[in-house]
Amino acid sequence: MNTISYRTNDTRQHFAVLDGLRGVAALSVVIFHFMEIIFTDWTQNFIGHGFLGVDFFFCLSGFVIGYAYDNRMEKLGITEFFKARVIRLHPLVVVGSVLGLLTFLFDPFSTAASGYGLGRIIILFISSLLLIPFPVMEDRAFNLFGLNAPSWSLFWEYIANILYAFILCRLSRKYLTGLFIIATIVLFYVSYTTGSLMGGWSGATFWEGGARIFYSFLAGLLVYRSSWIIKNKLGFIVPAILLFLAFIMPFISISWITETLVVFLYFPFLVALGAGTDVSEGIKKCCNLIGKISYPLYMTHYGALWIFGNYYNTYKPKGNDLVLIVAISVILLALIAYLMMIWVDQPLRKYLQKRWLCTETKNI
Repeated sequence: MNTISYRTNDTRQHFAVLDGLRGVAALSVVIFHFMEIIFTDWTQNFIGHGFLGVDFFFCLSGFVIGYAYDNRMEKLGITEFFKARVIRLHPLVVVGSVLGLLTFLFDPFSTAASGYGLGRIIILFISSLLLIPFPVMEDRAFNLFGLNAPSWSLFWEYIANILYAFILCRLSRKYLTGLFIIATIVLFYVSYTTGSLMGGWSGATFWEGGARIFYSFLAGLLVYRSSWIIKNKLGFIVPAILLFLAFIMPFISISWITETLVVFLYFPFLVALGAGTDVSEGIKKCCNLIGKISYPLYMTHYGALWIFGNYYNTYKPKGNDLVLIVAISVILLALIAYLMMIWVDQPLRKYLQKRWLCTETKNI
């Protein structure tokens, strides 16, 4: 998931609408995670394609990393780049791991933790902190990161950042286009052979995550490098609706094709569209806020999802009660994400930036 500021100084453009779209995608992923617990039949899930929000994150990440670093990598150097990315990404990896551990140990609707020895729990926690895939929790569908499932996409984000620093930042557009074509073939192949683009989160689907970020990160980077920015006056609401439509599109017999086309064409188009529009100061502030909350929300919500899943399977709430529970849960998770942002993430990042980064990197 992309989580870097778009503004390096006052003379460079700040893509507020892309901030807002990132927030819409994060909120959609959270709602999707609730709904997939309730509707085991995906065709009945009104937001059944919410998982594609991760592919949008990856595409956005490629665009923003290119924007922020393409003209600075030679001056900054690889070490400064990695320090900046770790400071930006990893505090919430740690927070999400801690919350995941606490909700696992103290889930009032599950006794699963009692079946794990202390040593195994420590290994699970350390693996989560260090983003080392460890898909051994059978009761959690062998997630790569059983304590905080969304970390699988952060693992691949780190891989993409490493490849960018050593290879992609140096490639001409010609060779980048060549890689993009290969990534496109891989994306279609994976989607066709598996029947969906939902993989990447578990041990059995590990490499599918690689295919998803391989394509989407390159697509976003190519949009930036090629200056494929579509100037428009649509503002924020129209692109936000267009993005949300991708998440609520119905399942059909050839959904693997529609999913792939959305990732292949539609998401890069929306990034180009969002980068080419502007909004009023009031809307810009709202976009900035939901954009800032998006990463904390994404990285801190899943512990509550496990608790909700165990509660739902135990008590089977229905109708208005269920709607109310989910709505209140989403609002509370957004509030928790906001508090984590202002009390933990931002202060910690400022402290680490002050101690670790050179002046040039601090401005990114």
